[in-house]
Formats: sequence, C-alpha cells, structure tokens
Amino acid sequence: MENKRRKFDGSFKAKVALAGVKGDRTMGELAGAFGVHPNQIAKWKRQLLDGVSKIFSEGHREDLRQQEALTDRLYQQIGQLKVELDWLKKKSGLDA
Repeated sequence: MENKRRKFDGSFKAKVALAGVKGDRTMGELAGAFGVHPNQIAKWKRQLLDGVSKIFSEGHREDLRQQEALTDRLYQQIGQLKVELDWLKKKSGLDA
C-alpha cells in the first residue's frame, strides 16, 4: 500500500481550525468529522491563532497596499507588451 500525502486547500484548513477554536467538540470528534489527524488540527488551530493578530496590524494593511500596487504595475506592463507585440506582428506580416 502506497502512503500518499494529501493536500488541503486554505479554506478547508480554515474551516477545520475554526471548528477547533470553537471548542464545542473534542479533537478526536473533529478528526473523525473532517478525516484529519488530531495533531494536524491542533497545528492548524495554532497557526490560526498565531496569525490572526497580523490581519489587524498596520503592517498587514501596508503589505496589501504594496501587493495591489505591484499587481497594478504588472498588469500595466502586460498591457504595454501586448500592444507592442501586436504592433510587431502587424509590421512583420505575421499577423494574418
């Protein structure tokens, strides 16, 4: 039997971690309900609690602003390169 690692997306991890934080069920109950080892649930819960304060920090908002500015700049560059590529294709006769 081959032992393959399973991958979980962020929304699943968040749902499981939030269920763990609620505290209305034991780790064993959560493990059975979600099909994840109790240690993994505890790890996701700890990551959630450690990272939640960053959401409200000024640094996080600044990081988001910087990310948005970078994204805008990259989309602008993509648009410019597309215009240049189309122009070059047209001039070279490759635009059929």
